[in-house]
Amino acid sequence: MEEKIFGKELLREIEANEGLIKIMHRHWFNIFKQFIPVLLAVFFMAASLVFFPVYFSDFRSGSFLKLFLFVESLFAILVWIYGFFVWIDYYFDIWVITNERIINIEQKGLFVRSLSEVKFEKIQDVTVEVTGFIPTILNYGDVFVQTAAEKERFIFRQIPNPYKTKDLIMNLQKKQAKRQKAF
Repeated sequence: MEEKIFGKELLREIEANEGLIKIMHRHWFNIFKQFIPVLLAVFFMAASLVFFPVYFSDFRSGSFLKLFLFVESLFAILVWIYGFFVWIDYYFDIWVITNERIINIEQKGLFVRSLSEVKFEKIQDVTVEVTGFIPTILNYGDVFVQTAAEKERFIFRQIPNPYKTKDLIMNLQKKQAKRQKAF
């Protein structure tokens, strides 16, 4: 399952007495939207390789061809790097729900990772925001968790099934409150 993907890195954040309930990433449509420029750039590169030599005879040989291929290769590398950063940001942004807390692991750039958590007893309110036609149809949106801690809002950005996630968090928060009353 998904736990194996992240291996020891994820399990290090979960304590021995905690039970892993859910691991979430952003909705697939979010990364699709970010990859549209990559797809357009690849289409532009392929079209320029086909049409430039046909319409501009100077690009068929000589120094213009070398310059054209150099620019095309440089552009391909930049598109590849952009696509790599988009994938890293998507893949390593993780929200983990355990039976005791919510863990947010957020990748910011290539070498910066932020980790924050909130325990269920500090949760005051959970709000769902689904804005737009496509998010409504595909059922994804933001979940805002209002806390009494230093960080006032805990945000799940563009996650699938935001209403189910809200219900899950609220149910776990109620269970935690019952356990606190029992002690």
